[in-house]
Formats: sequence, structure tokens, C-alpha cells
Amino acid sequence: MMILVQYLQKRGKAGWRYRRKVPPALKAFLGRGEIVVPLGKTEAEALARYKKIHAEAEQQLKNAALRLKAPQADSSGGADTPLDLFQRADRKIRQWKLDPDWSGSGSDFNQEVVAREIIAESIAKKYPVGDDGYPIGVSPNDTASLRSLMLGSREVQPEPTLEDARKLYLNEKVRDDKTKQMELDRIFKLVREGVGKDRTLSSLKRQDAKEVRDHMLDGRKATSVDRYLNVVRAAINHAIREYDLTVTNPFMNLEAAPKDKAEPDKDKRRPFTLDEAAAIRARIMSTAKEDLQHIWRLLDGTGSRLAETSGLRVSDIHLDHASPHMTVEWHADRRIKNKVSRRNVPLIGDALEAARAAVKAAGNATMLFPAYGRPRGPASASAALGKHVRACVSDPKATTHSLRHLMKDRLRLAGVTKSDQDIVLGHSSGSVGEDYGGDEVRLEVARRALEKALANAG
Repeated sequence: MMILVQYLQKRGKAGWRYRRKVPPALKAFLGRGEIVVPLGKTEAEALARYKKIHAEAEQQLKNAALRLKAPQADSSGGADTPLDLFQRADRKIRQWKLDPDWSGSGSDFNQEVVAREIIAESIAKKYPVGDDGYPIGVSPNDTASLRSLMLGSREVQPEPTLEDARKLYLNEKVRDDKTKQMELDRIFKLVREGVGKDRTLSSLKRQDAKEVRDHMLDGRKATSVDRYLNVVRAAINHAIREYDLTVTNPFMNLEAAPKDKAEPDKDKRRPFTLDEAAAIRARIMSTAKEDLQHIWRLLDGTGSRLAETSGLRVSDIHLDHASPHMTVEWHADRRIKNKVSRRNVPLIGDALEAARAAVKAAGNATMLFPAYGRPRGPASASAALGKHVRACVSDPKATTHSLRHLMKDRLRLAGVTKSDQDIVLGHSSGSVGEDYGGDEVRLEVARRALEKALANAG
């Protein structure tokens, strides 16, 4: 008499088997669409093995469901690459106190051989055995561990891919900068689309790089694509160096548009006219929130970048100093553009009054502008101020950043030297001399330069 048991199936002369469909969402984690395990020639044999096999299947599905809720990925995000799996397995070999240089030699009673076999058996026991006698549904991580246990140093390390380059650059260069993380992901998504799949770095050719560039140019400005290509170049160069590769970077000297045809920097943004600056200021002072008023006044009186100002801490404002100033430097809530951007900026006239008012308004807060001194805060401040700018000036080349361009023009018209302008604005002159000089001297130079620039400001 046939007993009806869930997932138990008669196969004619072949005997009995356990057959169970895997839910579609879990197929990727188990590597197959069904769990099929032979149970024996007779019904009695099948029933005897059923309980154990059913329990193992339940556990596999449970583990897969957990992986679905929290997908396995390394700290760099994204799916594991062959190199990820290889390196993880190599770390386990060392954790298990096995010989990382074992070449596979040794008798069956060799201590290294016995230890590897015991660990391999413990891994394989987690999975059901197929008709061929081998475990089925083994996870990628366990598969990599088994290969490392069996092959030892004979296993060839997989070649680094574009995804490996992205992860390495993320971990060692971008790190915890959320904005740059998102930008890196966005750029490498375009790279993968351009080459069709994740490619090994050694397989990339110049034509591949050109196809990526052309894909990026679809609907994007050449200036933006050039910026993207700079990131790709940097990431691949870093991978070539860190992985000790003897390959060339096909993205080197690749431009989105010839330099003579690219949009000149001076055409991207323009300074405000004095009338425009006065009109925008009047609107902001009469309708904007108090913190935005303070930010605008600081931008107008210092020529600083919006992110530098919105990310100030109260402790960065030095009102009791002989030359009141604000300190622009890197901290956890605000990254600065580059090394020379770190500087002390004098506070003079209206900017000094704005700083005093901002400190008073901040109270016991750490950040001078709590609403904007956070990740993505500069973008929010830019959007808020941009609405006031656009209400007064329709030209798209005039933005909040135009205040910085206006300060540059004021410094020029006041006869301030290029090197002193760079000290005020945090620009790099490309000269080794910019690293010399004490902070107090540089602050005094900047104060004199700003006083000249603002003396005739409208």
C-alpha cells in the first residue's frame, strides 16, 4: 500500500526519491529550481530516510530565506566576485591553522591531509547528496572553501575584475563618504553597461574604453563624462598597482571631447553683477530663513564654497582672535575639496556680524547650521538658496557659486596677487611654495587681501 507523504515520489524501477520545488525567490541562493534526493529502491527504505532528508531540505530553504532577507555581500557592497570568494576562502585556511602553501602532497595519514579532509567533510555534510554521490546546492562560499581545501596552493587565483577594482577603490579611497560612494556606484554601473558585463582588467582593450565613453555620452554633457572617466581611471590604476598587475589602463588619455571643443571653464559659471548680488541679497534678507541669511552673508564676505560654509562647526568660528576668522577643515560631517582648501578665512565687516549672529543662534549645537551641517546638507542649502537666485536672475550660468566668482573678480580688481588670492579662496597654485608659511602669517595675508577686495564692494 502506497503511503502519501509530502514530497515523496515513486520513480518506477528507479525507486523512490524526495522531490521538492524551490520557491522562485530562493533559486539563486540554492543554485537550482528543485531539491531532488534519491531515497532508496523500496518504500521502506524511502520512509526510513525521509525524515532526515526532509529536515535537511527544510534547513536549506530556511538558510536561503535568511540570505534573501540579508543578501551575502562583502563590505564594499555588490555581489561576490570570484576573487572575493577566493580571498575569503584563503582567510579561512589561515583561520583553521592550515598550511597556506600546501601543494597537495602527503600520505593519507599526513596531519595536513587529515585536517583538510575532516573540515571538507564537515562542510559537505550540510548538503544533500545527488545521484552522482556529490553534495548538491553547495553555496558559493562553501564551494570556494572546498576548492581551497582540496587544491591548496595549486588553485589559481582568479583575475581581478572591474567590480574588484570598484570595491578596492571604495574601501581604500572613498571609504565612508556617502556622496562619493553613490557617485562611484553610478559610474561603474555605466561602465558595466558599456562593456556588457563584469570584465577582468587584463581583458579590457582600448575599444572597450571607447564604448564606455560613448555610452556615458548618451544624454550627458562631455564635461560630466570627463569627470566620470577620471574616476574610472583612478580606480583601475589603483587596482593595477595594488594587485601587482602588468597591464595597461585603456582609459588613460581618453577624453569625452577634445579640449578645444569642450566648454571652457569660464563659460560654465559667471560672477554676479553688483546689481544682481544686491537684488538677491535683498530678497534673501527679507524672505529666507535666518540660517540661510547667515550662510549667504558669509559666502558674500569670504568667497568660501557653499559646502565649506554650511558644514562649519561652532568651534570653527574664532571671534575672540586678534583677527576673527573661520577655520575650514575636514571633519566627520564635511569633506573638503583638497589639501589646500584647508585654511583660515578672515571674517570682516558684514561676514563677521553674520558669524556672531550664527553662533548665537546655534546655541549649544555642535554644527553652526544644524539644518545643513549633515550629509547632503550642502545640496539642500544649494537648492534653498538657488530658488532665491533664480527668482532674481534667469541666466542658468548664475548660481550661488557665482558669489565665489564675484569675490575672485573683487580680489583681482583690488590688485591682490594671484598667490594671495589662492590663500583666501583655497585654490592650488601648483607651486611647492603654497605649503610654506605659518598659519598666522597666512591669515594676516588673507585679511589684508579681503580688506582690499571689500573696500570698494557694492
